[in-house]
Amino acid sequence: MTYTLAGAMDEVMTSVSDSLIIAMIVTYAAALFLFAIEAAYGRRTKLRAGRLMPVNAGAASGAEPDAKSGADDGIEVNVRGTEGEARAPQSVLGGIALGVTTFGFLMGVAQIVTRGLAADRWPWGNMFEFVVALCLVAVAGLLYASFRYQARFLGAFVLVPVLLLLGIGVRWLYVDPGPLIPALDSYWVPIHVTATIIAGGAFMVSGAAGVTYLVSHRAEARRALGQKVEGIAGRLPSPELLDRLSHRFVLFAFPLWTFGIIAGSIWADEAWGRFWGWDPKEVWSFISWVIYAAYLHARATGGWRGPKATWINVLGFATVLFNFFAVNYMFSGLHSYA
Repeated sequence: MTYTLAGAMDEVMTSVSDSLIIAMIVTYAAALFLFAIEAAYGRRTKLRAGRLMPVNAGAASGAEPDAKSGADDGIEVNVRGTEGEARAPQSVLGGIALGVTTFGFLMGVAQIVTRGLAADRWPWGNMFEFVVALCLVAVAGLLYASFRYQARFLGAFVLVPVLLLLGIGVRWLYVDPGPLIPALDSYWVPIHVTATIIAGGAFMVSGAAGVTYLVSHRAEARRALGQKVEGIAGRLPSPELLDRLSHRFVLFAFPLWTFGIIAGSIWADEAWGRFWGWDPKEVWSFISWVIYAAYLHARATGGWRGPKATWINVLGFATVLFNFFAVNYMFSGLHSYA
């Protein structure tokens, strides 16, 4: 009788979890539609000074720094004086889209909880569960950037890969909840896998900001030549703003990615008797680490800003996606079960 009740409860949780992910996709699609309208038709507005933007942006054109602002307010003063004003398209629809996105995020949390209850384990033991968790972290990063850095303009760009990945997960990666295979039945799952999921979601936000930066930078260059820039490209946020935002998410994700690789090596020693075996997923995780390390090193010591550094960032995110998906299907290795 107990087994029957437990089985029935698992079925209910599975049904709720499956319904929630469909509702999530619909909700995120509605939010993306609203964000896209704001990006296309919203008025390009000067953003207030805050934690991400200097208080005296545009100093090169004669603006004076505000002596009353500084570290006590958590505001970064621009000593270079070469950046333009931070601007982004804004409309009332963007605020609505942010609320809709928040609702979708809460459904995502509920989906992961119900999936875990249905499977009676941590709910990231296969590719489908990993993709759902990765997208949840990316949306969490979007919400954080929106509320802390006035960066809701990223919604039109972050939700595109989120919807694509969720669609791929539902269509091709879905499996019914069940127990973990023996190789994954370890206390390292909530440690190693969680670290890589959080880092991967942050890299997704950074990559979206980086791609948007490249388009915005090109638009600004055309404006500097006196050319008219129309469409969404002409309404994108200021490139300096996107560059800083992309950099901050890499700063957050890189230590977690490093920890994930180290934790994975310790787990590999316990499971397979060696810390490193040049497995394809190990190799590509290290490749991603090297690229992001080069990105941070170039910005910290070489003084790189702009497209050169951003292309390194985008390349790093491409290798992360390749590692998460292509490696599991194109190469044979100890991680192929994922």
